[in-house]
Amino acid sequence: MKPKLPYIHIVADYGTGDLAFAEVSQRLKHLLPQTQVLTTSTPPFSTLNTGFIIAQLAIYNPSNNLFIFSNTAPRKDDTQKRQNNQGEVFKYARLDNGVEVCAVDAGHCFSFVKSHIKDFRAIKVKNQGSQFRSRDFYPQAVAAIISGKKDKYLSKPLPLENIPDIPKNRLMHIDAYGNLKTTIRQSQIKFKSGQKIRIIINQQTRTGIYANASFAVKSGDLAFAPGSSGGNDPFMEIFLRLGNAFLHFAKPKVEVKITVKPL
Repeated sequence: MKPKLPYIHIVADYGTGDLAFAEVSQRLKHLLPQTQVLTTSTPPFSTLNTGFIIAQLAIYNPSNNLFIFSNTAPRKDDTQKRQNNQGEVFKYARLDNGVEVCAVDAGHCFSFVKSHIKDFRAIKVKNQGSQFRSRDFYPQAVAAIISGKKDKYLSKPLPLENIPDIPKNRLMHIDAYGNLKTTIRQSQIKFKSGQKIRIIINQQTRTGIYANASFAVKSGDLAFAPGSSGGNDPFMEIFLRLGNAFLHFAKPKVEVKITVKPL
């Protein structure tokens, strides 16, 4: 049975070291003093990166003592003027491994865990009335859900059909080494090991090599290889050995399209 007070991992686009992380963490600690709070930052407004990180923590590196709280809310569901800072709806998901996620349902935030969701519901909490909903409204609901008051805060079960699938051929994450993680799965690849390929990102075209592992190329080579994320069918990664693929492709932004084809 899951402990009553799991540790909470906040995944949000506040920015590394941003005051927003401190305020939300402090609010959660005020409501649940014995709870440990961890934080991970995503690029501004990137629901694709947020969804990837949620899945990587919840599915591929899980803990039975994990609760994920996420807020990446670009407010793209309605391009018209917003009344009273209204935004996308805060929702709850329980996964098949028992991990619980409370996240703003924007873009691809739930896409990477979609096939693992066993219970999906809207959370009965204000989604307007504050520019900082994830500090002013959401922690109270999260604390109540963790404390066993789900009936008060959760709506009826929702269908999963409206959660978009993971988009194909996109850049979804850039790590500290400049490696480019893509939404392409290893199972989708038809290249042979050592085959030369052309990679196009950010209007930059580079020649690389398909490799079965990132370090199966010599120093200075650009590799397209299975990465460390995604479990048994890993996501493909673009890796410049002893270099920086992010700089090599002129600093692309997450969510841009990627083209990989034989040379």
